Amino acid sequence: MKIGVMLPVGGSDGPTGEMPRWSDVRAVAQAADESGLDSVWLADHFFYKAPDGTVAGMHESWTLLSAVAAVTERVELGNMVLCSSFRDPGLTAKMAATLDEVSAGRLILGVGAGWHDPEYEAFGLPTNYRYARFAEWLEIVARMVRGETVTFDGTYYKTVDANLTPAPERRIPILVAGGRPRMLRLTAEWADAWNTAWYGAPGEKVHERLATFRATTTEVGKPVAITVGIVVRDPDQPAVDDADPNAFTGTVPDLTEMLAAYRDLGVDHLIVATEPATPRSTHRLAEAKRLLTP
Repeated sequence: MKIGVMLPVGGSDGPTGEMPRWSDVRAVAQAADESGLDSVWLADHFFYKAPDGTVAGMHESWTLLSAVAAVTERVELGNMVLCSSFRDPGLTAKMAATLDEVSAGRLILGVGAGWHDPEYEAFGLPTNYRYARFAEWLEIVARMVRGETVTFDGTYYKTVDANLTPAPERRIPILVAGGRPRMLRLTAEWADAWNTAWYGAPGEKVHERLATFRATTTEVGKPVAITVGIVVRDPDQPAVDDADPNAFTGTVPDLTEMLAAYRDLGVDHLIVATEPATPRSTHRLAEAKRLLTP
């Protein structure tokens, strides 16, 4: 089982509860790269507006991911997940091919339909028919990054002989995050990996989600890797603002046992949001990974 870590991207993700700087993002990414973790990930939002009206700013995630590619050597790189509504499908495919070249074949193209209406409304993006829009978008992106020349005449997107030149040198894996039946079916048809998030220790909800997705992939007849997002808190560091009530808290040996529980469920890749998002938390996660028995 691979294990990766979410990078700080906005809000109070900085080391002392402030907006993170590039230096903070780079420090966590390099800690993951050097300590033996398998991947790093960035959330994709313009901003987050809480129900009470408080707004948390965010850096643009694809720009950060490109910079992370240039300062790391080994870890895989992905978005958790890139919002389809923010970028045209042809542009996204072109961006993916270029970033895969920059990173020497380390990109995982994580994508999703989006969900946070305030950022859509602020930037003039449509909030209706999100699934239908995403279904067209995903087909175009998937076919293009897999080397096809795509002519597509949909309701929301159209292409004419669109292709990637230069083409990617490998099949860039596509990850889709989603939980509803139509999204699960779409994922099974077009993606290489699926994500469900955010959890602490594996409980009944995780078991149910995995069983439902496996039933869907069986119907479609195509294997798809399973990734799960979890939240892990380091009790020896200061608590973060808006701490996740489901976050796993325990010693490093406890954390190792929890990671093993996900591995035993057949999870292929575990993506960990640490509280706080610091190099120390990253090294702690890597230590727990090293204690895993084969």
